Amino acid sequence: MRHATEHDFDDVVMKNDKPVLVDFWAPWCAPCKALAPTLDDLAIEYADEMEIVKVDIEANPDLAKRFDVRGIPLLIVVKNGQETARTFGTVSRSRLDAFVDANVGTEK
Repeated sequence: MRHATEHDFDDVVMKNDKPVLVDFWAPWCAPCKALAPTLDDLAIEYADEMEIVKVDIEANPDLAKRFDVRGIPLLIVVKNGQETARTFGTVSRSRLDAFVDANVGTEK
């Protein structure tokens, strides 16, 4: 799992050859902390199919504005430099797997 900032986001996410699941979060966000272990597991299990990138919205407010982040955790799928899907809030592992499978094109 990688972390991106306003300075490297386009290189890390928008120009990535793989689909990217972007996790917009903040250090004070309890639901974000609850989701983190699941995202760590996904990063390992789906390493060949996609990349997971975390963006701290407090440290990167321009990215939060750019993607119209109104609540966190917010997960956005980016493929070929375009946002293709998003989901908000803490989701169960099974719902997250289904979201990834449907929007990234994996079949785990």
